[in-house]
Amino acid sequence: MAYALTTMAGAMAHRSLPLFRTHHALRIKGFAKTDVVAVVAGHDVETTQQHLLQLQESGHAQFREVRSLWQLTPAGGEAHAALLAQDTAHLAPTSLAHIYGPFLALHERFKQLCGAWQLRDGVVNDHSDQAYDAAIVAGLVALNTEVHPIAIAIGHEFERFAHYAHRLAETCQRVINAETNMFAGLMCGSYHDVWMELHEDLILTQGFDRAQEGSF
Repeated sequence: MAYALTTMAGAMAHRSLPLFRTHHALRIKGFAKTDVVAVVAGHDVETTQQHLLQLQESGHAQFREVRSLWQLTPAGGEAHAALLAQDTAHLAPTSLAHIYGPFLALHERFKQLCGAWQLRDGVVNDHSDQAYDAAIVAGLVALNTEVHPIAIAIGHEFERFAHYAHRLAETCQRVINAETNMFAGLMCGSYHDVWMELHEDLILTQGFDRAQEGSF
């Protein structure tokens, strides 16, 4: 399956075709329900479902009925790699270094915050100490303030990144509103989930190897 890709014009952000965005979102998530793929791709659910069915028909995606999860097939992974290379062909090797360097510095702080949120003195944090939790949430708010211009900047380079700033801010507000699972919960649309999607997207877009980089 070949997608015709648009190119940057002047200061305009690079625009990936909608079908590729769905393909790319599924690569980022690994496996996910249709509505989750839609959020990551920046599409409505109906459009996303149509794309997933197209990917399934081409042998690039499969649907696991037991848990209603989509995932790429091996052929879909290979196709994605080729299509991503086309989507990023206009980038110089260090084009995003001014964005990624500051992000990695914040990534280390975010990991520390997540660890402090999940564990306290080596035991599971039961969130009964409001002052302790409030201090960590304040750290997250500060970190989100710092990552916001970074997320905005990458959105100016690639349109498909433009929604991350809003998603991070929205999820941060849910943490402030005492939804404790929205900090570091897994597969629930938490701040951690969105952050890791952004990180994976940056790694894929730059052609980096996460294991070699060591930025888990």
